Amino acid sequence: QVQVVESGGGLVQAGGSLRLSCTASGLAFDRYAMAWFRQAPGKEREGVSCITPSGRTAYYADSVKGRFTISRDNAKNTLLLQMNSLKPEDTAMYYCAATVTGSCSSFPLSNSYNYWGQGTQVTVSS
Repeated sequence: QVQVVESGGGLVQAGGSLRLSCTASGLAFDRYAMAWFRQAPGKEREGVSCITPSGRTAYYADSVKGRFTISRDNAKNTLLLQMNSLKPEDTAMYYCAATVTGSCSSFPLSNSYNYWGQGTQVTVSS
């Protein structure tokens, strides 16, 4: 049984930082491309970042480039998202997702992701 669990969300002031973590079990983690998505109330789900199975290549939404960094530790089945210089518009539920395609080619679309976590809330106050 595959389980994907996010953690690390919280309340932070604008300009602050948070680090999100995602652990995945029950799958061959090092064969999956992994991604972060977010969804704010009343808005569509948005792709934030994707990383290839090896961790060598990462992709980012324009809105987070230069502020967010995605990384992974395949030995620990863990995905990370370091978020710096946070803005109120970053407020959303953040989701970790895995795609068996092993590619970020469909990013930022979400329809090819097979497994999703329950989400962790990030709130940035102004």
